[in-house]
Amino acid sequence: MKRALIFLAVTFAITYLYDFLVVYPIALGEAPDTSAFVSPELTYTVVVAVTMFFPALGVVITRLVTGEGFANCVMKPKPARQSLPWFAVAWFGPTLLVIAGAAVYFLLFPGDFDPAASVFAEAQRAAAVQAGADSASLSAFDMAAANPLLLVLPLLGACAIAPVLNIVTTFGEEWGWRGYLLPKMATRLPIVPTLLITGVIWGLWHAPVVALGHNYGTGYPTEPWGGILAMCAWCVVLAVFLSYVTIRTGSTLAAAIGHGALNGSVNLAVLFSLTGGSPFVGPLCTGIVGGLPLLAVAALMLWDLRRREKAGTLHIPEAGLPDRVRKG
Repeated sequence: MKRALIFLAVTFAITYLYDFLVVYPIALGEAPDTSAFVSPELTYTVVVAVTMFFPALGVVITRLVTGEGFANCVMKPKPARQSLPWFAVAWFGPTLLVIAGAAVYFLLFPGDFDPAASVFAEAQRAAAVQAGADSASLSAFDMAAANPLLLVLPLLGACAIAPVLNIVTTFGEEWGWRGYLLPKMATRLPIVPTLLITGVIWGLWHAPVVALGHNYGTGYPTEPWGGILAMCAWCVVLAVFLSYVTIRTGSTLAAAIGHGALNGSVNLAVLFSLTGGSPFVGPLCTGIVGGLPLLAVAALMLWDLRRREKAGTLHIPEAGLPDRVRKG
């Protein structure tokens, strides 16, 4: 547990310092103006994305300063027959759960359903007009508005390749949380408290940017603590899913793929909402309604992990070395 605590101290220190010294000034407009070169929105997106590398950096620093070396990095998967089905779950499962969550939300709130994604299409067309798009481009927007399939199919294609596009940044997070913290804590705690605690820790790691409005916006009652608590709850649920595919494949790459798939598809549902919905309710899967399918799947996964633990068949990958052991 000592190395796990060092990892947490290093990762939180680096992340929080960076958030308050770099992200906050940019978000609050206190940083030097770079709008002549790149939009403020893109600048903010990039600087926040950088934080995703810090858990991996925390692993590297911890392994070096404690003399642990780089044994047992939780990267090599189990044989293909065992691991490939769960890599497929990691790749396609999040998108399917996002779509299922949207379906549940729109069944409960049919007045918010926009099957043609007209609000999104109109916003995109207006942006194209403002950017000086030619008539051919505008005609393409009009065709998409008339035939939603022309919008939906490319979006689903983008979701399918999202794990590849996002793998570098998501691996930066997952090698830390699922590839190091999870196995370390599982050596001392049963699987259920391990996943609950690591999920809450993961949520608290996001706290500074959640307080800025990332994920849950601003202006809601209980801001920012309500958003931070919601993020912790969301991270617990997602941690179960990502931990499960890591354990079943033996590789952090499965978690990185699942994380990338979710990041690529999470906003898909809101495109078909007239109002944009609520991040606390839906159609986004961060909401209690939009997230019901993911919650149900995570509950089944947690039950299966506990069942395997009781039967003595739960094998969590080993990360690094025991606390008192040094390389060589």
